[in-house]
Amino acid sequence: MPGGNMRANGRPANNSWEAVQSKTFTKWVNARLGEHSLGPLHDICTDFSDGTALIQLLEIIGDASLGRFNRSPRMRIQKVENVNLALDFIRGRKINLTNIGAEDIVDANRKLILGMIWIIILRFTIEDISEEGLSAMDGLLLWCQRKTAPYDDVRVRDFSYSWQDGLAFCALIHRHRPDLLDYYALDKRDARGNMELAFDVAERCLGIPRLLDVEDVCDAAKPDERSVMTYVAQYFHAFSSLSKAETAGRRLGKFADVVQTVFDMQHDYEDRVARLLASIRAQQDTWTHTKLESVYAKARAMSDAFNEYKAGTKRTWTHEKIELDTLLGDIQIKRVTYNLAPFVPRAGLAPRDLEAAWVELAASEVRHRKAINHHIRQSRDALQRRYGSEANSIQSVLNSIAHAVSSLSGELDAQLSTVTSLIARARPLGPALSRLSSLERMCSEANIDEHDYTVYSVSDLTYDAEMTMKALEKKARFIENQSAVRNMTNLTPAQLEEFEATFRYFDRDARNALGDAEFRAALDSLGHSFSDDEFLMLYDQLVCGDDAISFEVYIRFLVELTEDQTTPEQVLQSFRVIANNKPFVTKEDLRLDLNPKSVECLLREMPRSDVDKNGYDYLAYLRNVFQ
Repeated sequence: MPGGNMRANGRPANNSWEAVQSKTFTKWVNARLGEHSLGPLHDICTDFSDGTALIQLLEIIGDASLGRFNRSPRMRIQKVENVNLALDFIRGRKINLTNIGAEDIVDANRKLILGMIWIIILRFTIEDISEEGLSAMDGLLLWCQRKTAPYDDVRVRDFSYSWQDGLAFCALIHRHRPDLLDYYALDKRDARGNMELAFDVAERCLGIPRLLDVEDVCDAAKPDERSVMTYVAQYFHAFSSLSKAETAGRRLGKFADVVQTVFDMQHDYEDRVARLLASIRAQQDTWTHTKLESVYAKARAMSDAFNEYKAGTKRTWTHEKIELDTLLGDIQIKRVTYNLAPFVPRAGLAPRDLEAAWVELAASEVRHRKAINHHIRQSRDALQRRYGSEANSIQSVLNSIAHAVSSLSGELDAQLSTVTSLIARARPLGPALSRLSSLERMCSEANIDEHDYTVYSVSDLTYDAEMTMKALEKKARFIENQSAVRNMTNLTPAQLEEFEATFRYFDRDARNALGDAEFRAALDSLGHSFSDDEFLMLYDQLVCGDDAISFEVYIRFLVELTEDQTTPEQVLQSFRVIANNKPFVTKEDLRLDLNPKSVECLLREMPRSDVDKNGYDYLAYLRNVFQ
């Protein structure tokens, strides 16, 4: 450590390294004490002499209590006891304090006290810094070099001369928080102005204490390395905390987006189930309090009203129930996709509650229909039984399929296998409906307009069967799509959600594939534009046998498109982004996003632009490289 000029009273001269270290270390200690509303000290070399301030400092930075000590020592022995307690704590942390004793601190030995504080700063502030395998001072220097590399005017080689023009401090702030100062607007010759700006912004906007004064760095023949290093370490910790907070916020934001999406779906499911159940109960209550008369005209009118209900309200409810079964399955699949616990609806809104209400509704319909038919039925009972048996059998198949769909759970492959088997069960309903249609014509010919043993008409069952088949096919496509995206581990959940939502939006005919116009619109909405020739060539490469882009092909293409690959197309697109769509790129464009070595390599290889004297023709360069 260099020596310094001393005044007659033993105090260091103002321009010596001891004066700078005393001032810097005192400010560092005050910053730590101030966190607990203690201090401030005026000079650590004298204010540490009774040991109380030193003990308080160690308790704060060591996050431990040193036990009882003399808080108002007056005698020398009490001061020595306090300092020995502090020194024992330091040594207990396996910190070497060679040739430093309690008497040295009590007697205000400036050099030894400064050496002790420096050891404390190294242990509690700098030692935990790590960068690419290097730790402490070397790690901090490497961090400074990497962060300031894009700035041509900054060359950090040490913790002394490299910081005298103030540009290194400004560069560190601009690299992490470009909103706080405009580095490129600085007057590079105004060292004091740059230094003052950096110190002011760091203290005011980043909470970094001003441990140094401008003259300590700008006016010194050689700035004190320990003082500069102590101050720069505050930048490292401030920006490291900022980076951790941003990362945590981004992750929580993504998780919150997923949770919100699932929550909205669950809320929608429960709200719609509650409304459907309320409507069913209201209808049942109306039927219960309806008085039937043995008058054909009135019974006929009641029958007509019931038919209107089946053709209108009941079909609306049927469609809603199928949609709810599908929605519940989608919720459970999405929760499995994101490793969330299964969804359990509120009491009274579970699938079994809806199914029980649906079964009871069917029973109420049967009772109501029988009450009506009791007044108009004459004969043809055998034919009606035959018709009812066939219709109920078809409805039973539909109900069992609907129940199986609403009960889907587990692995996606198992769910897809179940849905495929349900589709196979639903296909034979076509011939069964044809037989039922023949029976209906026979009943019409026999003047039998209503049926006692079923409420299901050919029209009802055909509609239910069509809706069930559509729902099954839609469910199969959804599971297949989820299986396709499940293994896309190189994409974030947010990206997969965006790609999937875009596909569904432009798949207007719900065939799980995109035509050329739909595919191009989807790419444009995601920010990927191609010329007509480029798009036609791309579409011909990706199109399936039915002249459309399947969901799996679509997802895999977007994965390839968003991955970093050294292809001519990606490199050209990257140059266009860097050049802001200019036909040339400048040195200033490149240095914003590339390291100096990469910039130097590209400038050496690219020819000059004919359009701009400061530009480089990257188009000619790429034609030559990828020829």
